[in-house]
Amino acid sequence: MTTTTARVPAVPVVAPPRRGAGARFRRPFYWMVLPAVVLFALFHTLPVLVGVFFSLTNYAGYGAWDFVGVRNYVNLFRDDRVLGSYGFSFGFAIVATILTNVISLAIALALNARIVARNTFRGIFFMPYVLAILVVGYVFQYLFSNSLPKLLPAVPVIGENILSSPDWAWVAIVVLAVWQASAFAIIIYLAGLQTIPPELYEAASLDGASAWHQFTRITFPLISAFFTINMVLSLKGFLQVFDHVVALTGGGPGTSTESITLLIYRGGFTGGEFAYQTANAVIFVVVITVVSLLQLRFLQRREADF
Repeated sequence: MTTTTARVPAVPVVAPPRRGAGARFRRPFYWMVLPAVVLFALFHTLPVLVGVFFSLTNYAGYGAWDFVGVRNYVNLFRDDRVLGSYGFSFGFAIVATILTNVISLAIALALNARIVARNTFRGIFFMPYVLAILVVGYVFQYLFSNSLPKLLPAVPVIGENILSSPDWAWVAIVVLAVWQASAFAIIIYLAGLQTIPPELYEAASLDGASAWHQFTRITFPLISAFFTINMVLSLKGFLQVFDHVVALTGGGPGTSTESITLLIYRGGFTGGEFAYQTANAVIFVVVITVVSLLQLRFLQRREADF
């Protein structure tokens, strides 16, 4: 009786990398990243630092200037026009954010339940997001100032041109902003809804769960991360509202619909308040950052509770 011995394949011996090989490997990475960092610093970081510096001066955008310290920042808190623009921007942003997410989620739920032509409807709903908002804004301006007063002359406010009312002009801006912003929010919610396994709804139906209970116990908890994204992006975007106001009211009547960004643009570039409005812009950046971080932290904590 003969025995055979299995032949063990030889293990190739890999030589350790030579010293300095890793550095040569990483060199292309640095050559690709370095230009992007330089461009970012040149066109973003440097202008920000220059803006912060000029916010401490009395520079009017031309001519000589003197260093005034934090005087611009102190005067901002005493300026009724600045405080009014912050009040309008926050009120508008809160209302528009709530309406956008409620309407978008409702449309996304209806669209997700529809099997036929789902992609076609998705493209239709996304169309407002890719249109130039100034062009669409002027269309809405004609609608609010000419078409609706003729079609609905007996309706209060609308029959008298809502854009000329200091108390109700903001409603027209909200309508335009929600119509345009809902397109992007719908796509985000649809992406979240498609991550939910259908088996969960089947099991819930067998247990006798109603449609409302399925939404509150299954749908919303599982898309809470997408809800957080939409809420943060919506509020941040609406706080910076500019094109919608320019197209519809131009900040009027008077200054009733003047947003922070429009005030910064007008005062800084056409009003001889370059340094003053630069200080306003610095505070606005801080405000948006703080609001976004607080909102993100609160909503993410709610995600954990689910």
